Amino acid sequence: MAEITAALVKELREKTGAGMMDCKKALNQTAGNIEEAIDWLRKKGLATAAKKSGRVAAEGLVGIATAGNKAAMVEINAETDFVARNEQFQQFVEDVAKVALTVGEDVEALKNATMENGKTVAENLTNLIATIGENMTIRRVRVFEVSSGVVASYVHSALRPGLGKIGVLVALEAPEASDEIEDLGRKIGMQVAAVRPIALSVEEIDPAAVEREKSIFIEQARASGKPDNIIEKMVEGRLRKFYEEVVLLEQTWIHDGESKVKAVVDKNGAKLVAFERFHLGEGIEKEESDFAAEVAQAAKG
Repeated sequence: MAEITAALVKELREKTGAGMMDCKKALNQTAGNIEEAIDWLRKKGLATAAKKSGRVAAEGLVGIATAGNKAAMVEINAETDFVARNEQFQQFVEDVAKVALTVGEDVEALKNATMENGKTVAENLTNLIATIGENMTIRRVRVFEVSSGVVASYVHSALRPGLGKIGVLVALEAPEASDEIEDLGRKIGMQVAAVRPIALSVEEIDPAAVEREKSIFIEQARASGKPDNIIEKMVEGRLRKFYEEVVLLEQTWIHDGESKVKAVVDKNGAKLVAFERFHLGEGIEKEESDFAAEVAQAAKG
């Protein structure tokens, strides 16, 4: 069995909001497995959701470039937020996003692509690192294109057009591109940025994730002491609510608080075919330092 350390208990508390003793008990029950401990707490009604702490570690910028019915989005990371305000770095992110429009989603191919100054993206990145004095990396790229319609974009709290910390691409097929479809795409982008769906449709959700939620709902329903036929209806209702929370087409349209996203898209004669959301640094673990320990270590020489 893994050692149940204070750090492990703290991590579980941050992810679930459950009490310290409950977290310790959950870890003991699951041999120190964090994900299983989260499920154990949820089944006992001691945690409201299996949310990770989500601390964003990496800094930098998300950049978006569009051309006709095509758009590209890149995430380029740096060590500190200071770099995001540097005009040279901002220009580099803009230029790399434009290159991605042609090169596509392969990060290595993007690094080897030639920019307007005749140097590769990787060479320009190396020069920028030397100039600014911070390590930087091109983390990920997403490119959407539709044969007819628009690929709209939205950047939350943009530092300048197309640059920010949260970026969204929305691909909408329609008989033709129009200002109305472009506006619809931007509003969907705002929805994605705010509500953070994990799938476009119910069919796209990982079946394992659905089964995991279902098993938790069943355990929660059984705890109520209701008969099996009532439990089945309770689970169906909770699954429906789960879909309404995480599936974009099933979500309530935040711009009126009543309609479904799929109904709004249909009303506009369009088809929502894809979306992508980049949140700067999402999923990158930040190395935390103990300042007191560092001082003590320095004092030792």
